[in-house]
Amino acid sequence: MNFRWFIYLAVVILGLGAGCTYESEQAAAPQSAGGAVEKEESRAKTVTTEVPLEEAENASAASLPELTPAEFERATRMYFDRCAGCHGVLRKGATGPALTPEELQERTDAGLAMVIANGTSGGMPGWGDVLGEDGVSLLVRFLRSQPPTPPEMSLEDMRKSWNLIVEPEKRPTTPEHGRNWQNFFSVTLRDAGKVAIIDGDTKEVVSTVDTGYAVHISRMSATGRYVYTIGRDGKAVMIDLWMEKPDKVAEVKACYDARSIEVSKYRGEEGDFYDRYVIVGCYWPPHFVILNGSTLEPIKVVSTRGYTYDTGEYHPEPRVASIVASRYRPRWIVSVKETGQIWLVDYSDVRNPTVKMIEAERFLHDGGWDATGRYFLVAANKRNSIVVLDAREEKVVAKVETGRVPHPGRGANWVDPEYGPVWATVHLGEGLMALIGTDPEGYPEYAWKVVRRIELPSSGSLFIKTHPDSPWVWVDFPLSKNETMQRSVCVVSKEEASIYRCWEVADYGRAVHMEYSMDGREVWVSVWGKMNEEGREGEIVVYDDRTLQEKTRIKGLVTPTGKFNVYNTAMDVY
Repeated sequence: MNFRWFIYLAVVILGLGAGCTYESEQAAAPQSAGGAVEKEESRAKTVTTEVPLEEAENASAASLPELTPAEFERATRMYFDRCAGCHGVLRKGATGPALTPEELQERTDAGLAMVIANGTSGGMPGWGDVLGEDGVSLLVRFLRSQPPTPPEMSLEDMRKSWNLIVEPEKRPTTPEHGRNWQNFFSVTLRDAGKVAIIDGDTKEVVSTVDTGYAVHISRMSATGRYVYTIGRDGKAVMIDLWMEKPDKVAEVKACYDARSIEVSKYRGEEGDFYDRYVIVGCYWPPHFVILNGSTLEPIKVVSTRGYTYDTGEYHPEPRVASIVASRYRPRWIVSVKETGQIWLVDYSDVRNPTVKMIEAERFLHDGGWDATGRYFLVAANKRNSIVVLDAREEKVVAKVETGRVPHPGRGANWVDPEYGPVWATVHLGEGLMALIGTDPEGYPEYAWKVVRRIELPSSGSLFIKTHPDSPWVWVDFPLSKNETMQRSVCVVSKEEASIYRCWEVADYGRAVHMEYSMDGREVWVSVWGKMNEEGREGEIVVYDDRTLQEKTRIKGLVTPTGKFNVYNTAMDVY
């Protein structure tokens, strides 16, 4: 085994997750009069990074000096932390293009350096300020070399990492505290490798739990008692909210890079599967893993490698993106990104699971339920569309073109005054909120069509959020190229179907991800700062949803990003 394999293994074990994510960069930008944020086009800035490029214009891959072990390790860390989520672990392309030496042979080193440093109009961020001149130059050299082959992971490997901290029979039978645990928030402290459990009533940090690098999501058990987290290092953690001080009771490393986790939520004629099993969807190795829902003991691993639905080409890296649990049958709905399939995984016989493969669309990513819980809407982001799956009939009923690179998170549901029930997404590639009709029985003429396109002041939105009792729809812009917009949120009036107000949440960092309190009266917004900037690491700003007035700030948090209210997450309220 050569040194590159060992370096790769060391990097992934350290938990450097793959993802097209931003490191927060703070730079002051004036706010426009009246608190409104000006249009992106009038304020956008292009970051230019000068990269030493002597001989770069005409350099060929063969003329580049081979990377030393130290350089290879550093470049591997940079790629897997910044690039692999969009371009693939094997660099064969996904949402972003392939980055193999063969694909890049017509590109000059200068051209590659400019793209890495400044980003593209298609949604790729510029990394010049983060990586620096030498980092950009090193990454160009790394891309000229052949991609390393990462290690696989067996069920036995997972079992070795499994840690049952508190056995089920030794856990409390009733809550050991008097708090309203259903209004707890599980908050990702991304760069700290922790999750904060915050009391939504008192705003106190009840517990801070070591979870692993860059937790991507928290999902609740069907009862809401347990929080299941999955990090970009592939580590799954189970947290018991009934403990006097909530803490983890089990953990396991299911892969080297992951994005999704879900529990079994079916209870009906085919059996009671509430919280019996957990599924983890992985980016690398490309597989999903079924775990015991009470202990996280690994039970079954299933590879997702296979053939693309449209061209029939073999793909070595079909990654698992979003996963939701059907309440109609004992099924998980699994989005297999690169092959463009939705897999219905039947867990009723967990050691012999059956998989129904449904042709959908390439590059499936994130998504959520409509208000009835029957239809799952998932973004095929590189195809600029939303795929609609009928969970009751178990078939795709529509593909809806929306806009450039949709990124809904879980989306947002409400009743439009003209078009009836709708589900909405925002977009990374353009300033657009697209509303899709979701009621084929009450409003058949609008079902599975974009009924409204609401212009937003910037591209770069990651999340959209609302609540059934709210008059507003909230959106963020953390990946905007405009620094003011990165720190801003906007609210859209459901009644008027237009922007009501936009404002900056903080004078540093990026405003990212909104979440409602259990009663729908408050909205929490993360300020994603930088771990090494004292006083600007991050905070959560709490707003009154009716008045849009700030209520309080929860400070002392290290790079908070996603927040998941226990009740809303367990009940799929969004």
